[in-house]
Amino acid sequence: MLLTIDVGNTHTVLGLFDGDEIVEHWRISTDPRRTADEMAVLLQGLMGMHPLLGVELSDGIEGIAICATVPSVLHELREVTRRYYGDVPAVLVEPGVKTGVPVITDNPKEVGADRVINAAAAIELYGGPAIVVDFGTATTYDAVTARGEYAGGAIAPGIEISVEALGVRGAMLRKIELARPRNVIGKNTVEAMQSGIIYGYAGQVDGVVARMKRELVGPKGDPDDVTVIATGGLAPMVLGESTEIDEHEPWLTLIGLRLVYERNVSRT
Repeated sequence: MLLTIDVGNTHTVLGLFDGDEIVEHWRISTDPRRTADEMAVLLQGLMGMHPLLGVELSDGIEGIAICATVPSVLHELREVTRRYYGDVPAVLVEPGVKTGVPVITDNPKEVGADRVINAAAAIELYGGPAIVVDFGTATTYDAVTARGEYAGGAIAPGIEISVEALGVRGAMLRKIELARPRNVIGKNTVEAMQSGIIYGYAGQVDGVVARMKRELVGPKGDPDDVTVIATGGLAPMVLGESTEIDEHEPWLTLIGLRLVYERNVSRT
């Protein structure tokens, strides 16, 4: 089985693949202070509950693929693979790793590994041109050309960041539950904030995506040829309100990690 680990700024998502199928997944908080040994104990606790894996940490794991946006966590995970999975092939997505996705931005090294991984999965599942909208700590928009190139994207504050900012900077406002309100016209402060966040973000998504579509296909192309894929833990908050999203793939990054692992580790 292949263990995939996607480390984001707020959450870390882990997935187990049996061939092409994801058979188990977990979401935990990302803690930059967590040591390699603590991570190993956490992994053992999670995987020990799965019926296909044994008691020992490395039982049943035949490969590992990792991408991380937090350098300190990537360092500790590298130590985890060395100490606890020494005999298991491991791919950590960083410069030099084959992703199969040409990056045609001004400075390819600036592009986050998770964004390139998402592009790889989008190409594999849906082809190009495509746009990936990832609802995480930040909301990222990533454009993939018809030739399967990563063309660039946009970055906006994430939904939870916006909620926290309102609670901190608004004297009469407070933190609220992220939930869809009864109406767009809120009848109280909480509903008004929920409406502004949910419907405001749906409008942002539709506006940014529509403009990106036109740039991707050019003046003679058809924007409807672009597939828009939503992913990330907060995607369900916007899915029902956005008119531009075509597909929802919650495990897009994990699928991309599987693909990159296969492109870098021989199956012989």
